[in-house]
Amino acid sequence: MRYSDQSARRMLLLASALAANSCFAETIRSKPSVPFTPTERPAVRQCSFPAATLPADFVVFAAGAYSGKKQDFQIDQSGHAATRMDVIVNHPAKPVVLMLGAYEPTVWNIGWTPGTRVVGILASGYHRQAVAGFSQSTTVMTSTYDNRGACGYFYVGSDQQAGLNPLSRKLFGRPVSMVYPATDGQIVIGAAIPPGARVETSADIRPESYIDRSAPKAGEAGLVEAVNKGILRKSNQADMQAWVDAVARSRPAPDTPPVAGQSKPELPRYSNAYVVLKPFTYPAGLYGAHSAVFFIPRGVPQPQGDPGHSTVYDFNTLRCQGGRCSSDGY
Repeated sequence: MRYSDQSARRMLLLASALAANSCFAETIRSKPSVPFTPTERPAVRQCSFPAATLPADFVVFAAGAYSGKKQDFQIDQSGHAATRMDVIVNHPAKPVVLMLGAYEPTVWNIGWTPGTRVVGILASGYHRQAVAGFSQSTTVMTSTYDNRGACGYFYVGSDQQAGLNPLSRKLFGRPVSMVYPATDGQIVIGAAIPPGARVETSADIRPESYIDRSAPKAGEAGLVEAVNKGILRKSNQADMQAWVDAVARSRPAPDTPPVAGQSKPELPRYSNAYVVLKPFTYPAGLYGAHSAVFFIPRGVPQPQGDPGHSTVYDFNTLRCQGGRCSSDGY
């Protein structure tokens, strides 16, 4: 069976298992935040895993990807929207240690089949990595670029495998037995899961408990929220015309005669454009197709945060910032 066929079959079985298991499926649906903020262990200052917490015989599996399934919230101050990995471990034969890695800030939601024991977890990546669904008796360690962890950082990808075995040998005294790449934020580790199989998880720490409630929602959800709160309004062509007129008034008129038949250039038209009405923080994730256009009227302060790939027309400075700006100032 080709890898692509195996991956597709695993994802179908994972979806079936999640649907059949009410306990794990419940943690996937949106829930109120648990009434505490998880206390994360500080970044390790020495690259070692507490051996006393591990049995004599166990297997090490690595899993992850550059990012998981994109979420509409943040879990750190990187300015990037969080992603999510839903992981099911099916390996009753031996206790399991997981090496989980993603570049983007990621919440790892762990589940397991009856008889499977997850005895240790190392979570790593460039940005914050947060683990949920495990029992608080499981030892969890994080080492990321952002927390300056002593073990450095890694994530799991097709060109990111070289450092896995050396780190696994250093921490656990054995190499990684198998690497499991994620597909759209879903991973089955170990044997394929039979349809209807029960999947267990722990409610000690839920994925929602890691949401940064002080930050706006990420991406499009953050923009909709700002419109609903009266912080933004959708812009129209009159706003673009006001910008063009303001730029024209700020420049000396060219000493050139008009040309017969020459029409004025057509104004740009944007579908995802907003006028900033009040102090505002750009939501995370405004990159590529998720970027937007912002008009900042005179007297409105410069927004906080990272506009990403968005275009910003600032009436206070008459400067256009972003990839869509032209030499004409719009």
